[in-house]
Amino acid sequence: MTINFDNQRPIYIQLLEHFQAEIITGSWSPGQKITSVRELALTYEVNPNTVQRALSELERLNLAQSDRTRGRFVTEDLEVIKELRRDSARQMTEDYIRSAKSLQLDQDDALSLVKKYWDEEEGGNTL
Repeated sequence: MTINFDNQRPIYIQLLEHFQAEIITGSWSPGQKITSVRELALTYEVNPNTVQRALSELERLNLAQSDRTRGRFVTEDLEVIKELRRDSARQMTEDYIRSAKSLQLDQDDALSLVKKYWDEEEGGNTL
């Protein structure tokens, strides 16, 4: 699997964001063993040191823990994961509000669009 890396931002940050997304979406389950640094480096076609830096940051954020003998694991602290989801949703919401304002939508129109597409998505329709 490759990621289309943005040359304007450090790769380890982009990997970190990708790993966080894996946790938020449940692709990486709480308590799941994380693939080795070497395997992740091969998968994402990056230097192992870059992967190590991203995973170290994941640990610093309490989203992963290392066990010297067993490897690295996704946190089992569901509150930490829930907080990461909220932060991600807040950022997406702020981005949407900025975009809606730049299009000169008023709050009622912006909220109406969210409601409309939310309801369509729940009904099985996709965007």
